[in-house]
Amino acid sequence: MGNLCATFSPPKPVVKQPENTFPNPPPLSISSNRWFRTRSSRREKVGESMSSEQALAAAAALFQKHPMDCSFDRSTSLRQPPSGRKNRNVLPRSSSSRARSLTDPLLQPHQLVNQDIKLDDLETNHFVLVHGGGFGAWCWYKTIALLEEVGYRATAIDLTGSGVHSFDPNSITDLSQYVQPLTDFLEKLPDGEKVILVGHDFGGACISYAMELFHFKIAKAVFIAAAMLSDGQNTLDMFSLQAGADDVMRQAQVFVYANGNDNAPTTIELKKPLLKDLFFNQTTAKDVALASVSMRPIPFPPVLEKLRLSETRYGSVRRFYIQTLNDNAIPVSIQETLIERSPPEQVFILKGADHSPFFSKPQALHRLLVEISKTKKP
Repeated sequence: MGNLCATFSPPKPVVKQPENTFPNPPPLSISSNRWFRTRSSRREKVGESMSSEQALAAAAALFQKHPMDCSFDRSTSLRQPPSGRKNRNVLPRSSSSRARSLTDPLLQPHQLVNQDIKLDDLETNHFVLVHGGGFGAWCWYKTIALLEEVGYRATAIDLTGSGVHSFDPNSITDLSQYVQPLTDFLEKLPDGEKVILVGHDFGGACISYAMELFHFKIAKAVFIAAAMLSDGQNTLDMFSLQAGADDVMRQAQVFVYANGNDNAPTTIELKKPLLKDLFFNQTTAKDVALASVSMRPIPFPPVLEKLRLSETRYGSVRRFYIQTLNDNAIPVSIQETLIERSPPEQVFILKGADHSPFFSKPQALHRLLVEISKTKKP
């Protein structure tokens, strides 16, 4: 989602009528055709489509059949966040998280990590992947394939009005409605079962909301170039730190006023010709094409909603942050500020990653997720 809302006065508002809505659709089981949209009108085409589980399974199978032609480089590192309040404004230098000996130009998923992973010794081997604003469960297809190849469980959630979830994004009124597919999933987990929540972009605010409600079901939380907010903050507050500095984001934003110009915007759309520069500047053309036909409008009311986070609930979950150094959407300066204001347990760095490391650095991201899953309590 990036530095959206940095300029909340778009010169040419788009007035649109709300689309047909489907009240209270069940999560992850809605079918819809690919969205074809124009700025003046759009309709969802329902029918002749596959479920979210089928779509993800097909993408993962394709990925496993044709592994990525990517060589390993020195793209990951780990640093410790500042402790206490001393020198909070000075972040320590990065240090390597492991020996950099993985140099095979063609690596299969099972070669990415050590073969001595003992899944039974982990607190949990189940990752729950939460997409960012405008994205959907589809963006995690490489991550799912890599995790499942080495024995992990991976569940990708389509938030309300995202991916193949058929609800109209212009009709979303608050954060709880937007995050409901995630909270429904967590609520149905068996007693005693825990997961690792992974949030990307605006998904960081979404998993924070879920951490406050279901802290006892979450072993760890991973923020990937994500909104890691403090109590009383909303996503708009975070991105206002960089207001006026990101020309690409300002040019890409189109505010949609489905309820008329006299009311607040209902969604934000992003111009397709600018998606590559904004989100995918290190991503292959095939994945850029996938994103360009799959991304949907970002509901605006959840962006404005302030989070209520307590130390006893949200604060009890172990947090980890993964920085993306070539990010044009959430610049490193914003990521650094979030880390300084609310230090997580550990900070990892993905060198050469754009805002979408699940596309641009999938193998390096996979290694970090596995490493986080194995990290014991300090």
